[in-house]
Amino acid sequence: MNNLEYKIVRSARRKKLTISVERDKSVVVHAPQDTPEETIRHIVETKRRWLFDKLNHSQKYQSRLHPPGKEVVNGESAPYLGREYRIEITETESGGVEFVRAFLIPVSHQRKRREALKSWYIARAKETILSRAGKKAHELGVTYKAAKIVDRLYQWGSCTVDSTVNFNWRLIKAPMFVVDYVITHELAHLLENNHTDRFWNIVRANNPTMAKAKSWLKEHGQLLEEEV
Repeated sequence: MNNLEYKIVRSARRKKLTISVERDKSVVVHAPQDTPEETIRHIVETKRRWLFDKLNHSQKYQSRLHPPGKEVVNGESAPYLGREYRIEITETESGGVEFVRAFLIPVSHQRKRREALKSWYIARAKETILSRAGKKAHELGVTYKAAKIVDRLYQWGSCTVDSTVNFNWRLIKAPMFVVDYVITHELAHLLENNHTDRFWNIVRANNPTMAKAKSWLKEHGQLLEEEV
């Protein structure tokens, strides 16, 4: 427990300092622009035990059940909204990837099947996740500058200091109750920046399946990180 490396991300708009442990085991300190290095070091030291407990969390950082790199071929499957669907390599009317209780991927995409399927996921994420984010924001009575679908590993969502909410496209593979939890989580940061008791009360009140969703992500989150 001697060395604890961390990355500092400063922002002129940030008013409070927060510390997070990402899924790749990196420690990130988000700090106001003028926070002295010594102050940051002191706060990190006071959180040392908590940080090492997070870093050694066996469930969050367990080895993947399946290695990445699944082939996009007939007979394989790919996840969508919490279920696995068969992949079929065939001709499609649109000439692109189609979904009809199965993933139909054109033969013409022979060498770019993974890229084609990823593009399909991203398009569906923009349609579904951003639409639900707009509705949930209205319910919570909050407004955001922009809502975006992003391509990041180890982070399901984020809320920036300029009120932009970001969602990982890979969430479209998860059940809808998980998608709704992440949406509620990020929008709740527009009401409470830090993970305080008030923050969790807001999320819990507006997302009754919060505990179930968090448990699902702990158990299956690493599988979502695969490209397919």
